[in-house]
Amino acid sequence: MTARWVVEEVTPERDLRVNWQPISLLMKNELADDSRWYPKYRFTHNLLRVMESVRASLGNDGVFAWYWEVATRIHHDKDYSFDPAEALPAAGIGGDHGPAFDDPTWDDPIAERMAVGLDLAGTDIGTPIIGFDDLNGDRVGIFGPVITRVLPRDQALQLWDGMVAVTTVPGFWELKRTRTESPDLGERPEKLL
Repeated sequence: MTARWVVEEVTPERDLRVNWQPISLLMKNELADDSRWYPKYRFTHNLLRVMESVRASLGNDGVFAWYWEVATRIHHDKDYSFDPAEALPAAGIGGDHGPAFDDPTWDDPIAERMAVGLDLAGTDIGTPIIGFDDLNGDRVGIFGPVITRVLPRDQALQLWDGMVAVTTVPGFWELKRTRTESPDLGERPEKLL
């Protein structure tokens, strides 16, 4: 939902360029293979391997196309077992990136890129992490916002501007409240490329 908020509502109005980075909850949480979450976290981690293979040849635009395709399959279709080799052409991505799914050599780039976000926002968080330059040109980051629905443009921009404002206040660290509703994913998003 946060990605949709930024891509569909905020980016066109705030002249943003989004650089997509990985976060592996499998790596971050050091999840044991007997955890009930392990199969999902392993699958999504391996999708990040494919993402880094795509990045190596197609850059950020390829990463976005891959992310949008797999996030739609996971969140809208509830599919945690699709074949990445089949998802690549659906994302408009050519080349032989499918084997990266089972290739642990992509784990180091995932860990390195993930560390950048965690260094900005802290290690006691999850995903999403948003990083940006403040008015002084200093890099700042924050976990969140975690949202449960697609927001109308005016609320989306209000949330963005508020997030930027609080994130850049020295000494500010956290806002939180208990989630009282499940995500409402809305309609399946269109391909944006």
